[in-house]
Amino acid sequence: MRIEIWSDVVCPWCYIGKRRFEAALQGFEHREAVEVTWRSFELDPSAPAGLDKPLDEMLAEKYGMSVAEAKTANARVTQLASAEGLEYHLDRAQPGNSFSAHQLVHFAASRGGAAAMQERLMKAYFTDGLAIGHLDVLAQLAAEVGLDPGEALRSLETNIFAQAVHDDEERAGQFGINGVPFFAIEERWGISGAQPLQEFQHALASSWKELAEATR
Repeated sequence: MRIEIWSDVVCPWCYIGKRRFEAALQGFEHREAVEVTWRSFELDPSAPAGLDKPLDEMLAEKYGMSVAEAKTANARVTQLASAEGLEYHLDRAQPGNSFSAHQLVHFAASRGGAAAMQERLMKAYFTDGLAIGHLDVLAQLAAEVGLDPGEALRSLETNIFAQAVHDDEERAGQFGINGVPFFAIEERWGISGAQPLQEFQHALASSWKELAEATR
C-alpha cells in the first residue's frame, strides 16, 4: 500500500502529523507492506532564504495578529508537539525559504534516505534552531544522515531536483491539496491535517481492507 505525504519542513503541524502517522503505522500489522513517499509543499515559496526576525514577529505580520497573539499560538503548538514527544524551540527558529530543503529530500530519496532526511530537517528547524534555507547548513545535515555532503551541496547549487519539487506541488494541485500535512493513500483516500492517532489507525485499517477486498 502506497502512501504519499505532502508537507513542509517549516510547518509545525506537519511534524506533529508525521509523529502521529508514524505511531499509527508502527502499530499497523501490515506496516512492512506500506511504502511511504515524501512530497514537497512550500507554505511560502516567496520567502527569502533567511528572515532576520523572530518567528513570532514573522507570523504576526503574515497573519495580521499581534506579536502577543503569535506567541500564544506558538506556545499552544509547542505544547501539542510535546505530547507527541517532540521538542519545539520556536523562540530560536530561523524562518526562511524551504525550497532547497525540499530539493535535499529528493536528493536523499535518490540515495534511499528520504525518511531520515525529512526527520533531520524538521528537527533542525523546530528543535535545533538551524537556518534550513542556507545551503551550507543543508549540506551538514545531509552528512549527519549518512549522505555525502559534497554531492548534496552540488545537487543544491545546480538545482538538479528543482523540477521534482515543482512536480510534487503540481501533483498536489491536481489532487486539490491546498494545505499540509496531507496524506494520500493509493491515490484514493486522503487525510488532511495532523489528525488524532485514532484517525490514522482507522484510515490504515479501512484502506487495507478495501484494497484486499478489491483484489479478491
